[in-house]
Amino acid sequence: METSTGATQDEFGYVLGVAQIGGVAGSAKPMHGNLREVMEIVSDEDGDAFRAMYTVKLAGVVYVLDVFQKKAKSGRATPLADLERIELRLKAAKRLHLDRR
Repeated sequence: METSTGATQDEFGYVLGVAQIGGVAGSAKPMHGNLREVMEIVSDEDGDAFRAMYTVKLAGVVYVLDVFQKKAKSGRATPLADLERIELRLKAAKRLHLDRR
């Protein structure tokens, strides 16, 4: 993350910690469509928006797929290029998970 302070990092760490023990923190929301297996964490800090995407649908393993600062100043939608990158990383995480078995 580019300019986040400890507050955003703490929030992301807390949500991922909850995921590691099998829970879902209130600030984690499922994505839609091809990414419905992905959970999104949004943190707004001093006018900057930060996002983290992760999945736990792979037998108890938390895979963090992406963390970034949202650059667009209008709208809450995640840019298409970011969604495509996350989808590729989800596929890679699934392959990696199968190889670990």
